[in-house]
Formats: sequence, structure tokens, C-alpha cells
Amino acid sequence: MRSFVRRKAPCWLSTRTFAIASKSRLTPQQIQIVKSTVPALEQHGVAITTLFYNRLLETHPELKNIFNTAHQATGEQPAALAHAVWAYAVNIDNPQTLEAAISRIGHKHASLGVTAGLYSVVGEGLLVAIKDVLGNAVDESVVAAWGAAYQELADYFIQFEADLYREALETPGGWKGWRKFFISGKIPEGEEIISFHLTPVDRDALPAYKPGQFLSVRCYVPELGVYQPRQYSLSDVPNGKYFQISVKKEFASDKKPAGRVSNVLHESLPEGSEVDVSMPFGDFVLDVNATTPVVLLSGGVGLTPMMSMLQTITNQGKSRRVVFVHATRNGRVHAMKSTLTRILSENPQIDRAIFYEEVSKHDVQGVDYDFSGRVDLSKIRDMAILPGADYYICGPLPFMNAQSKDLRDIGVNEEHIHMEVFGSPGK
Repeated sequence: MRSFVRRKAPCWLSTRTFAIASKSRLTPQQIQIVKSTVPALEQHGVAITTLFYNRLLETHPELKNIFNTAHQATGEQPAALAHAVWAYAVNIDNPQTLEAAISRIGHKHASLGVTAGLYSVVGEGLLVAIKDVLGNAVDESVVAAWGAAYQELADYFIQFEADLYREALETPGGWKGWRKFFISGKIPEGEEIISFHLTPVDRDALPAYKPGQFLSVRCYVPELGVYQPRQYSLSDVPNGKYFQISVKKEFASDKKPAGRVSNVLHESLPEGSEVDVSMPFGDFVLDVNATTPVVLLSGGVGLTPMMSMLQTITNQGKSRRVVFVHATRNGRVHAMKSTLTRILSENPQIDRAIFYEEVSKHDVQGVDYDFSGRVDLSKIRDMAILPGADYYICGPLPFMNAQSKDLRDIGVNEEHIHMEVFGSPGK
């Protein structure tokens, strides 16, 4: 789509900084040429990336085991790549603005085992697609400028991901690539979500991870005839024995097909089944060294990284103020409710605000939920808007956009708002 200890952290738990060199290797002329293609990318970007992906997956069918086929079918992945290419062109003379995006995408790439060689394949295919779609508007100088620009961007990713792989291998219990795990437990969490306990087949040590991080889980999807990976947040604190992820079963709708992997996990893989699992990655993580208040805002299955963050904070002690705000449809789909109730009973420094969009006759206000309707920060302003607080938001994109906008409108500094994006990597 991650948590930690208080003793001195190994390198994997330390805060990584990523900085792009202040001076580009591109010539001023190359930078100007790339910027001149922005209007064409705005108009034809999706056509370019759709053609690119169709050819890439036809020529290299093995990459279907890496790319999310659902995002290809819905057009999300081509649209995301088109936006990323456009954003790079717009910021080609100030690439430092892309550091956060490179970090986020690089962590996902590392969880999928993307290697340096793939960047050459992608670059060649993308340049050919640009030339084929834009035709005579692309001459040798444009191809050369974009070739140099792409290589510079690829080098940023390759170096960043190489550092992640190195740190993973240096971490006690860490690894690179896929590792075999088996499902050692399936715990229903309401009507739509199941928590999976994933234990390594080799029974060797597991690494610690940061609260908020995710895993890639890969399993075989019979109807597609390929392996498919998906990213799932770790929803508990490290225990050294197994990882816990909590997966929502995605049903088909008018706008999208049923979730291929979530349905396989829910319906076709009983306890004892094996799956491939990546090392924990992700840069949406709780600052465990801070002592300022924390407000955790989640919608639906977005509560999974929040539960890891919440339990990490409570394991550190009872001095840090926490506000836990969660939105879900009703009590039937309210996941991890009993776990949250237990944590709240043991930690009086935590305030909660649970919003049910559709209150049923079985839902009791003050017990199951606190407010009806969607999250409305004006209803909980005295509780949730705190001096110096950090706000962590996770959930569907419309939910995150609405909550971050409301926080900014209230006057919360952008630097104190942290979000996890669920969806295709370029969003």
C-alpha cells in the first residue's frame, strides 16, 4: 500500500536523508529543450505512457510479475507515469523539488526488487514511445536532451535504491528481494478486513521496522497466470516472530474490478500457505524521538499503519499525548475495534474520535463510535488541534486531501502534516 524500540537504533531505524545534487549535469540547452516539451507532455503524456507500457509488457512479459495489472487495466499506472514525466520536465531546472517523490517511489521500487538494469529497459522504451507519439516534433536534439534527462533521473533512483538494499542487508534479520513466508494466522477484523500473521519459512530472525512502513506481498493469481505483488502496511509492532498485515477484501464496483490479490489472500490461501514477502520499506514513519502531541487521522483500511504507530507510542510510555481519529462506514466494518478499546483502557493519555458514516441500530454512540457522518475537524477542534502537534493521515486519496486541506485552513503548518498515499506510485 511499521514500528520500533527505544534502545539505540541500528542503521535501518535511523532517519535517512536523501538529497539531490544542487547542480544538474544537463547543459543549459538540454534543460531548455526538455522544458519546451511540457505542452506536448500535457496533451499527449498518457498516450505516450500507455503505448510504452503496452510494448514493455509485450516485449518483457516477465515484468507482469512486478507491475500491478489492475493499475494497468484501469489506466492508473500510465496516468501516474505521465504525470511523473511531466512533473520532472516542469522541474528539470530545480530537481530538488522531487526529493520527496523519489524517496516515496524508491521505497516502493525497493520492495519490488527493482534493479538498475530495469531503468535502461524503461528508458529505451519511453524514448521510443515519445518519438512515435509526437512524430516530427521530436528531432535528434529532443531525443538527446530527454535521454540525458532520463539518465540523470534514473541515476537518482538507482543510487537511492542501492542505499536501501545495502541498509536492508546490514540490518539484523534483513534481506534483499523476496523471502518465503507462510500464513501462520488469519484473524477476522470486521466484515472486510483480515489480519494475516506471516512467519518466515526458514524461521530465522526478523528485522525491526519503523511504525508506518509496509511490505510487498507476492502471490500467484490463477486467473491472470502470473504472480502479483501488493503493498500492505504493517499493523502491529515488531515481535521477532511474525509480521502482521491487515488486508481489506476489495469487491468489484462500477469503477474498478475486484482486488485480485486481496481476494486470493482472503479466499484461496488458508493458514499454512506460502507467499513471497519483501523487507519492510517506506518513508511514511512516526518520529519516535519526538515528545510533541500526535494526531493520527485514518479512513477505512488506512488505520493499519496508525495502529502500529499508536502501539509504538504506548510501548514507549504514557507521557506523549495522542489523539486517534478514525472514519469508517459502520460497526460491521470497523476493523481492530477490540484492540483499540484495550489500548485506550490502558492509556488515559489517548483521546479518540470515531466517525461512523452509516450508523446502524447495533452501533452504540460513546461505545462503538463518537460521531455520525464523515470526519469533521470542527467537531473535535479542541481535542485535535494542538500546539506543536504532528498529524499523520492515511486512507483513500479523497479522504487525505480533505483532511490535509482542513488542517491547512485551520492554520496547521504544512511541515506538521504527513501523509501515506494508497494507490499507484505516481499519485
